[in-house]
Amino acid sequence: MARDLDNTGLMGELRRMARTSGAVGGIAARMAGSRLGFKTDKGVHAEGLKSALGNLKGPLMKAAQLLSTIPGALPDEYAEELAHLQSNAPPMGWSFVRRRMQAELGAGWEKHFRSFSHEAVAAASLGQVHRARLVDGREVACKLQYPDMQAAVDSDLRQFRAALGIYRQFETAIRQDEVYTELADRLREELDYRREASHLRLYRDMLANTPEVTVPAPVEALSTGRLLTMDWVSGRSMRTVLGENLPQEDRNAMATALFKAWYTPVYRYGVIHGDPHMGNFTVRDDYGLNLLDFGAVRIFSPRFVEGVIDLFTALRENNEELAFHAYSKWGFQGISRETASILNEWARFFYRPLMTDRVCSMQESNDPAEARQVLEKVYDGLKRTGGVKLPREFVLMDRSAIGLGSAFLRLEARLNWHRMFEELIEGFDVNVLAQRQQEALAKAKVPPALSSL
Repeated sequence: MARDLDNTGLMGELRRMARTSGAVGGIAARMAGSRLGFKTDKGVHAEGLKSALGNLKGPLMKAAQLLSTIPGALPDEYAEELAHLQSNAPPMGWSFVRRRMQAELGAGWEKHFRSFSHEAVAAASLGQVHRARLVDGREVACKLQYPDMQAAVDSDLRQFRAALGIYRQFETAIRQDEVYTELADRLREELDYRREASHLRLYRDMLANTPEVTVPAPVEALSTGRLLTMDWVSGRSMRTVLGENLPQEDRNAMATALFKAWYTPVYRYGVIHGDPHMGNFTVRDDYGLNLLDFGAVRIFSPRFVEGVIDLFTALRENNEELAFHAYSKWGFQGISRETASILNEWARFFYRPLMTDRVCSMQESNDPAEARQVLEKVYDGLKRTGGVKLPREFVLMDRSAIGLGSAFLRLEARLNWHRMFEELIEGFDVNVLAQRQQEALAKAKVPPALSSL
């Protein structure tokens, strides 16, 4: 049996700290200097931070990218750079792949495969993917986790928490204690590929009646905590497809599949895929979608989903009392009526596509330029009223909404988003959702969510 690659992480962590501490510490120093009246070239430093993180394989990049979608959680110049961050790190070589496969499946691991690609077909922040064929002819994708990832998570989260701690001393409108906790738990969950295999089973069940979406099946016998083997599904990247001169009906088909893939699980099961990155799905020949990555999955309480629908209803009916109580179901604690009124400004913009009962593009109902104006107004209002503590449940819901909105904008789809949403929530019953969720999680054998103490 090969030596366990991840029990030798001390040197890796020390190297990682040396590479990231300067960049993360630089954020803190420049934020502090700016508040004290010193001039700093924030744009240049933000670009440098992006470059430093982009050359890492790991969670700090993922956490920074996610946090960049939350208004006011980072200074604008950092948020703008990190929102476009992608890993530029090259994949690990064949010697690593051989050692990892032997560590996970044993010395005779090759006997399970008729062929196994030496080169990675995809490289991401936590692992890389190889295409293979089993002895029975079945084509599969094997996702291997990079070495030292547990140490990387612990090290990166310490760096991240330190930077947020400095920022919190100067900015009080958005308090991120729970945001950090949510990120930490979800990132640690992503290290467990057995959990991700359970998410594959869960999504196959939840989307069984959604023909527009394909979810690959895991190969249980060839999956471990750091190796996930699943069906190979053929498709083209969204970037490739967007480079073509597509007719409107094909753009609409992709947007419909994307909408159903993300929101059917939310409103029928209380489950969300928290990373609608274009690299996490491919486009089928019929313009349906293949979903590929299920590390960032979040199970919501049925009460939270009820709160999301209550807020939609409240805004549609101009019912401020219902909106006020909906925020508590979202997890906002102890907010005043004035703070709720300010949050409604954000929510009206957030929900507008779903309240526009006609065929329209996302640009018409949710223009990015207007979004910035609305968010600046909300941010100023929250500063004036003492700020708000973001609940954990907000994080991946916000990330998904922004990521999907960006994809819909790029697709230039024209749909009646209102009708699609109404179909999803028709006859909603929080008790029915709770029962449906419980049965689906048990069937897929999804382990309990991690929770920081």
